[in-house]
Amino acid sequence: MHIRANLSKKIITWYDNNKRSLPWRVPFNSPRKLYYRLLSEFMLQQTQVKTVIPYFERFTKEIKTLKKLSTTSERKILKFWEGLGYYRRARNLLVTAKIIVNQKKSILPKTLIDIKKLPGVGDYTGNALLALVYNQPRLALDGNVKRVFSRILNKHERKLDFENIIKKNQKKLFYSKRNSDLVEAMMEFGALICKPQEPNCGICPVSKTCKFHKSNKYTKLTDTIRSNKKSYNIFCYLNKKKQIGLTNKNNLGFLKEYNLPIIKEKLNRHKLKNWNFLCNYKNSISNKKLNINLYYKFSNKIPPSFIWHSMDKNKEFIPTFTKKIFRQVSTLF
Repeated sequence: MHIRANLSKKIITWYDNNKRSLPWRVPFNSPRKLYYRLLSEFMLQQTQVKTVIPYFERFTKEIKTLKKLSTTSERKILKFWEGLGYYRRARNLLVTAKIIVNQKKSILPKTLIDIKKLPGVGDYTGNALLALVYNQPRLALDGNVKRVFSRILNKHERKLDFENIIKKNQKKLFYSKRNSDLVEAMMEFGALICKPQEPNCGICPVSKTCKFHKSNKYTKLTDTIRSNKKSYNIFCYLNKKKQIGLTNKNNLGFLKEYNLPIIKEKLNRHKLKNWNFLCNYKNSISNKKLNINLYYKFSNKIPPSFIWHSMDKNKEFIPTFTKKIFRQVSTLF
């Protein structure tokens, strides 16, 4: 499928006049470029820009260079990442920084095959980094960019071969030397103009050639992401020292690497007699909507797989999910 030759030119012109001021957008020849782009791309994986900004600013205030990042402890990295979620990204970022600094002489690999060998880097992040760092003619196909193409062509995303579209329109898309700007312009355009709901077609610079806008009967172009609603029962061992018993033996699809109280999906009413109900509250992780029933009991003994953890403020990394549990049970003291 072919697109109009002036698409890139119009979107870059719009970008020049409307782009947001973001802390990781530094000049192309800046010595901070590689570090800022690497860090921001990891943080932005499945996370909105407005959420990332304060974390990025706090992170770079304390860890100013890629070399410094490569020598920082995982514990400290996780502490800076606390509340941002998807903590595997932080671990992958640290390993990737070590590889680039220690094995690659602080030079990012220059091919998609090589860059994807870095932990946490797939097609999307790899293409984004190659365009942003090396100005290579590539597009990062996130949800925003796919939506732009699907609307311009007025075709459902599932019916489009995006890689083939880019290949066929290579000369039209990458008409200038501003490939780094184009990858950001496309993402920015999708986020601010070609939005999932109520797109701003009235001020869109490509609306005249957009088949979605010209159609009287708009095609449903994307699938709605449905929230995955779950109910969990959480059981907390507590003692008078304001400690909570935690274990890493919960077989959960989220936070499975971390110490948590007992968490069960199914509730055995017979085993509830020794537990006290504290409260019900709502939580969410990614697209999971969680309904939490919280139970507790005071005990000086805990099962062998558990450890006592202080609920007072400390310097250890604690996931936000766990912090919310701490806040609820702290009302008992």
